[in-house]
Amino acid sequence: MTQDAGAIKHIHVLGAGRMGQGIALAFAFAGLRVTLIDFKERDALARAEFAAAALGEIGRHLQIQVDFGRIDARQAGEALARVDVLDRAGGAAALTACEVVFEAVPEVMAAKEAAFAWLCAHVGSGATIASTTSTFLVTDLQRMVTHAPRLVNAHWLNPAHLMPLVEISRSDATDEAVVARLKDLLRRVGKVPVECAPSAGYIVPRLQALVMNEAARMVEEGVASAQDIDTAVRTGFGLRFSVLGLLEFIDWGGCDILYYASRYLAKEIDARFEPAAIVARHMEEGRDGIRDGQGFYDYADVEVPAYVKRRLGEFGRLLEHLELAPRYHSANEAACESPSRG
Repeated sequence: MTQDAGAIKHIHVLGAGRMGQGIALAFAFAGLRVTLIDFKERDALARAEFAAAALGEIGRHLQIQVDFGRIDARQAGEALARVDVLDRAGGAAALTACEVVFEAVPEVMAAKEAAFAWLCAHVGSGATIASTTSTFLVTDLQRMVTHAPRLVNAHWLNPAHLMPLVEISRSDATDEAVVARLKDLLRRVGKVPVECAPSAGYIVPRLQALVMNEAARMVEEGVASAQDIDTAVRTGFGLRFSVLGLLEFIDWGGCDILYYASRYLAKEIDARFEPAAIVARHMEEGRDGIRDGQGFYDYADVEVPAYVKRRLGEFGRLLEHLELAPRYHSANEAACESPSRG
């Protein structure tokens, strides 16, 4: 029987590199014990040195939180004390009582196969196995494990201990209870889980691959400097989409804007800018967004003025926090600050 996520007090992580350390820190910071297992074969001296280095790196990130005033030195010490770094031999013994284990070995198929074979030899059939892969489909990985319904992909974004999002990818074979428990566990430690079908790139990596490549093309084509492009992203593109999601933004401005802009860009630049089929379909069906009461979202039961006010308030608070909000000036102040006209 799948255990309630609230009862889980101990997390295991297989793979003690950067991602494994970040996951360990996320759970330790939230009050759970963590066993971080170094899966690489090393001699005794190298094992001890690696364990010390891994704990040192986790401690360094905790100290940064102390420096920022988020926690004090005592809390940092308590969090670090919740993490144990074990080698394969010690890890094998620790896994006998494992409830949830995150696999975080390198993105090499042979390494994944070895890790899952080793895991399945030591964990019970009721343990949830969550792969942090950013490359392989859950349907491919499930073939490598016994009791396939317990395996799910859980893709963390770096830095794992700070980024809220975790992308969960499941297949038709994945146990619903396993997914529900994993989501509850992640929410419990302050993460925001989202689900997607088995698809290369999940959600964020697929989006950012397109945007990053387009930014690189603009530098190559001489459209703007790298500095100006990054400034535009930080003070424009990124700011808006931290408040309004991409699809929400389409509804907000109107699907017609995206549709006609995309067609123009496709003609002037490249066919890669052609509007998505669903965008064209929304145009045909009159699903223009807020104005029509439906788009990617249904606004039939939404009090639109209140919704718009709430989003603008969130955006205003973000700008204030970043010290980017416009400042009000009286007419006299504006005149004083205006450049002289010679």
